[in-house]
Amino acid sequence: MCRAEAPGVEQFAQQHADRLRVVGLGTQDDARQAKQFVERYDLRHTMLWDESFESWTELGVRGQPAGMLFAADGTLLDRWSGPIPEDRVLDALG
Repeated sequence: MCRAEAPGVEQFAQQHADRLRVVGLGTQDDARQAKQFVERYDLRHTMLWDESFESWTELGVRGQPAGMLFAADGTLLDRWSGPIPEDRVLDALG
């Protein structure tokens, strides 16, 4: 998630908190910068940090922004590059 995308992601996360949980995964800044980013944009959804980039390798992420939608059982429902395709995500949730 980038600076331009952060406010919209947070808004989407809060608006649809009854249907989904948004989890951000930071890798490209150090932990201090990541914390400042979360504070600057008042992000309340879960944010994880992985400076090793192993998560990107495991998940097949090639760049950012990128996203994935998982079912509660861990099944991958959808993936995308770029900003959250809100309508597509909500349609996949049924």
